[in-house]
Amino acid sequence: MIALISPAYAEGGAAADTGIFNLVLLAGFVVIFYFLMWRPQAKRAKEHKNLIASLAKGTEVVTGGGVLGKVSKVDDNYVVLEVSEGVEMKFQKSSVAAVLPKGTLKSI
Repeated sequence: MIALISPAYAEGGAAADTGIFNLVLLAGFVVIFYFLMWRPQAKRAKEHKNLIASLAKGTEVVTGGGVLGKVSKVDDNYVVLEVSEGVEMKFQKSSVAAVLPKGTLKSI
């Protein structure tokens, strides 16, 4: 059936120059991607790096798994948390998610 229908062609109009439009569209996507993805992620990574560098004995922290504890020892790659009286657990420094305000953990 399609073989019986002849194709329709536009009459002598000038072709639109889409090269500039495509470049502007691509640049717009790159700018949007930068402000919505790259910049916030880099900011979060920098803040986490500063948080890890500021760990010291006595700091109260929470890990990515939700374990609350007080830092009792800091090593190059690991941190030892006292999660209860006499109970210490060893974690990688990168697993520390946040620093808690002083006095949050009263039972330790």
